[in-house]
Amino acid sequence: MGGEWTRHASLGFIKTIGVLELLAAVGLVLAAALDIAPFMVPVTAACWVLLMVGAAIIHVRLGQFKLVLVNLGYVALAGFIAWGRFALEPFTG
Repeated sequence: MGGEWTRHASLGFIKTIGVLELLAAVGLVLAAALDIAPFMVPVTAACWVLLMVGAAIIHVRLGQFKLVLVNLGYVALAGFIAWGRFALEPFTG
């Protein structure tokens, strides 16, 4: 159901998406938890919003509307983190 987009994507593109998702996990969790560049948390969250919007567009084109809802959920969560860490409670050095 969800992997249909990979038929039309190159192996390099698929691996790049995987690496970006792993880097996002590191940037969202470990950067703040280990106090290594915590300013990267809102930057990573903002980038994750862009990645999930792109994923939602692909799923709309394929008619996978349940997965669009999943992507929109991720957009909402990442947007909340970005907004919260940029504006409400930024990490201080």
